[in-house]
Amino acid sequence: MSDIGANKLLLVIIAILIPPLAVGLKTGIGAPLIINIVLTLLFYLPGLLHALYVILK
Repeated sequence: MSDIGANKLLLVIIAILIPPLAVGLKTGIGAPLIINIVLTLLFYLPGLLHALYVILK
C-alpha cells in the first residue's frame, strides 16, 4: 500500500471518530475547518459527510 493510500485510510478513520480533526489535518486552519466544526456541532452526520468529502475529493 502506498503512503498516499495509507494516509487517506488513516484520515478516513479519524474522520469517523472526530471529523473536525481530520479536516484540520488535511486542510489546515481555514474555511473548510470552520464549516466542518459548525456542521459537526449542529449534528454529527453532516460533519462526517463533509469531512469525508474534503478528504476524498
